[in-house]
Amino acid sequence: MASRVPSPDPSVVYAGFWIRTAASLIDSVLMLLITAPFPLLLFVLPSETAVLGLSTVFSALLVILFWRWKQGTPGKLLLRLRIVDADGGAEPDLRQWCLRYVGYVLSTVPLLLGFFWVLWDPRCQGWHDKLAGTVVIHAPQRQASVSRPRT
Repeated sequence: MASRVPSPDPSVVYAGFWIRTAASLIDSVLMLLITAPFPLLLFVLPSETAVLGLSTVFSALLVILFWRWKQGTPGKLLLRLRIVDADGGAEPDLRQWCLRYVGYVLSTVPLLLGFFWVLWDPRCQGWHDKLAGTVVIHAPQRQASVSRPRT
């Protein structure tokens, strides 16, 4: 689903629900592979709660660090999507990244309604995007450099 509301920059196209869902599925598989060994920590840590807490904190830090480093998770990057500031299109700051992650939790609680909100929102923003002041866009095409044959 492409942009329904024109952005200030005509080259910006908001990422819709289905492509963002595909990116999330890719990210979920990768996160499952990364965190699969965490139950082995039950042999070292005193309780299941400690393992769950450690896994949750690790996952949050990994996602936020990836957002900060690449403006997207591996799934978004594979599908050529970027997370940008909703007002100016710049890279979001650390506060926005943290709010966006908290927004993921809030978007999940009422039957994933915050994620489905992307379907109805003019700028394809979920609740986590609205809370953080971000949008997800299709990354601009890189200009292919034309190389001249050497003589």
